[in-house]
Amino acid sequence: MKVILASDHGGVNIRREVSEVLEELNIEYEDIGCNCEGSVDFSDYAFPAAERVASGEFDKGILICGTGIGMSISANKVKGIRAALVHDLFTAKVTRQHNDSNMLCMGERVIGPGLAREIAKTWVQGEFEAGRHKKRINKIADYENK
Repeated sequence: MKVILASDHGGVNIRREVSEVLEELNIEYEDIGCNCEGSVDFSDYAFPAAERVASGEFDKGILICGTGIGMSISANKVKGIRAALVHDLFTAKVTRQHNDSNMLCMGERVIGPGLAREIAKTWVQGEFEAGRHKKRINKIADYENK
């Protein structure tokens, strides 16, 4: 599995925590930033990360900003992306099982580093159950392809 990781200025600290989790799990990843102290636009990081997941270069992506909302909205504009905004363990698990989400979005101002680590671990290790859920995912793809 290959994961792309990005944040804006509002998610730098949790991005570091998540990178440690990926290393602990021996998951290959690329961190594309931001490496900045000033304010940046979340979309400047969400779009390239989402495009690289949609192209198949990466299997999954993790995006972090202040709330996770901006990253989620931006990533979901990219065809083929199912970015899930998650702030608890239950939705981290279910979004993989039922929605086959390929991008995880979190908000550093919403959750702490310990929970972010657990969410990331739960999400990257989660599996899509397919079955009745596959039909629903296919409907999304069909709509995107109109």
